Amino acid sequence: MAELFAKWRSGLAKTSKTTFGRLATLFGATKITQDTWDELEALLIQADLGLETVNDVLDSMQRLVRTRGLIRSEELSEALQAELRARLDLPPTLEWTNKPSVIMVVGVNGSGKTTTIAKLGKRYRAEGKSLLFGAADTFRAAAVDQLQVWGERLGVEVVSGAPESDPGAVAFNAVQAGVARGMDLIIIDTAGRLHTRFNLMEELKKVNRVLGKALPSAPHEVWLVLDATTGQNALQQAKAFKEAVGVTGVILSKLDSSARGGFAFAIQHELGLPILFAGLGEKPEDLTPFDPNAFVNGILGK
Repeated sequence: MAELFAKWRSGLAKTSKTTFGRLATLFGATKITQDTWDELEALLIQADLGLETVNDVLDSMQRLVRTRGLIRSEELSEALQAELRARLDLPPTLEWTNKPSVIMVVGVNGSGKTTTIAKLGKRYRAEGKSLLFGAADTFRAAAVDQLQVWGERLGVEVVSGAPESDPGAVAFNAVQAGVARGMDLIIIDTAGRLHTRFNLMEELKKVNRVLGKALPSAPHEVWLVLDATTGQNALQQAKAFKEAVGVTGVILSKLDSSARGGFAFAIQHELGLPILFAGLGEKPEDLTPFDPNAFVNGILGK
């Protein structure tokens, strides 16, 4: 457990040092004044919590100060930790009741989808699950090659098509192959696309529909990979993907490279989407189930 918390602290070091590191100065042995609230508001906004979330946090803390009669700014530290933790849910337990269960992975260009799929594959292989990858990112040859390399390393079959072939057809074939082989999980990679490109989002909806034709009730999960370094910009992406294909969970990639980890609060507050995993490093084992306690402690440098 100590090793796990150390990994979170290390992975969140940039967010902690860049923004939340100023809390030590702010929460000194001084009286709580309007300047205290103004500085705290600026700090939380810079940490990319989102204006709506920041206002809620400050309102709640100010009520607490009045109720408890707090007068020293150092007393706010514990209150802030509790407020932040209260805004993050534990990720749901993933129960794979369908065999096979189909996971569709979506996201914008460069978000780290294919690498994340490989990391998921390693995790589920270690858990003893049989799985198959569907390389439905047919527009980027490197994505198919990358997935095939990982498939060889992990001992996972990869179903792919010709370059620029119909991604829906590849997804359909992958599901059929997974059903025929009795796989536990089928993970479908999709092409990265800007959420503002109408035609590409329509194509993604088609892939989603095709999966349902290949296997009724599929996809059972739609996971959105968000690049944590994009901060609040990722919110608009998430809204568009949620509307288009019914995203069921979020994976934060590159969290260790970001100073903007605070946007995780906005994802839950404004979208109501669970954060399932977080990427805390380059190695496959660095894709870690999201832990709200470790996340809050990590950004606060606890």
